[in-house]
Amino acid sequence: MSNAAKSSRVRLGVLALLTAGTAINYLDRSVISVAAPLMSKDLGLNAALMGLVFSAFSWTYAASQIPGGILLDRLGVRMTYFFSVTIWSTFTLLQGLTGGLAGLLACRLGLGVAEAPCYPCNSNILSTWFPQNERASATGVYSVGQYAGLAFFSPVLFWISGALGWRALFMIVGAIGIAFGGVWLAAYRDPGKSKRVNQAELEHIAAGGGLGDTAVKPPFRWKNVAFLLRQRQVVGAAIGQFAGNSTLVFFLTWFPTYLATERHMGWLKVGLFAILPFIAASVGVVSGGLASDWLLRRTGSASIARKLPIITGLLLTSLIATANFMHDDRLVIAVMSIAFFGQGMVNLGWTLLTDIAPKRLIGLTAGLFNLCANLAGIVTPLVIGLVVAATGSFVMALAFITVVALIGVASYGVILGPVVRVEFDETAQAGQ
Repeated sequence: MSNAAKSSRVRLGVLALLTAGTAINYLDRSVISVAAPLMSKDLGLNAALMGLVFSAFSWTYAASQIPGGILLDRLGVRMTYFFSVTIWSTFTLLQGLTGGLAGLLACRLGLGVAEAPCYPCNSNILSTWFPQNERASATGVYSVGQYAGLAFFSPVLFWISGALGWRALFMIVGAIGIAFGGVWLAAYRDPGKSKRVNQAELEHIAAGGGLGDTAVKPPFRWKNVAFLLRQRQVVGAAIGQFAGNSTLVFFLTWFPTYLATERHMGWLKVGLFAILPFIAASVGVVSGGLASDWLLRRTGSASIARKLPIITGLLLTSLIATANFMHDDRLVIAVMSIAFFGQGMVNLGWTLLTDIAPKRLIGLTAGLFNLCANLAGIVTPLVIGLVVAATGSFVMALAFITVVALIGVASYGVILGPVVRVEFDETAQAGQ
């Protein structure tokens, strides 16, 4: 084969860019967890108020999902992502300049608005740059970025916070995100506008259903929302996603404070120990996907292949409350790592969603699914903050995570039922 006929692999560079952006996205929304113990003392914020601050991001993030999608349709991926990452990173930087609760809440609310278009952009990029048979693997790769930012940079982040102060931490992380915005603008192009991609790669992507979704989508109707909410598969998956995401939110918000206040770990020890559960979660994301693909090949059953890894992950997550009965910090971190590994496996819910969503309503179904994830981002930090403020410990907070995880097990195991695609008759719905 001649060199001219060989396919380029520009999409792998796009995937690397997407993974870096996702890591910065989660780093910017969760770096407050590293700053929280010092920041709360400096600003005089008790546990209940910190729970309010942690929760505020998800208020506007959830509310801005649809507007973010509209912005994406109008501006395209390249400019939407550029404005999104630059603005959210600016709000991250501004958190380092806040002098009290009001300013901090304003920055968290602004951060939620600015980050909202990120995941719609990710989905758009996957659908244009990757053939269908590569999208699950690509999703697994960039999803690791959710955990990698805090996992591999935690020791550095804790050192910055301890040595330079929590304000410097926000400013440095925000500046990195703003710089990445410039890199994104210079490096990203859609397939049709890229000067580096060759015709062979474009044909490979197009043959697998990439280069954009040209199907005409039905107009938004509240009747369609009501239809989806009557489907056991959608309701079961949504409740399960809330359950899994509650654990993720705990680790992204309260976990360092738990280690510092409940376990009385020194600052550097917190930084070193905090990295392990995030590494475990990264492994869990990949393991869940590989296990699901293996089960699908062996059994031919989507119900077994999708539900078994997710339910196993939620059962592992439910072990988190056993940390209440352990005195050795090493055992506590081991339990936390197992729980977060399990949460990583639950990320497979996004793949399950593509198996059950009506083909004509995949976007709307994904929106409802993601809304439930963001409800966990609102509820969980508030509940934990109120519990810690009322009891002075995290004992009942960890019990709450366990109970929610077991509700997720029941939801995926019983409410969801068989993993089959929901049939949607648009004509029938329009006539109702």
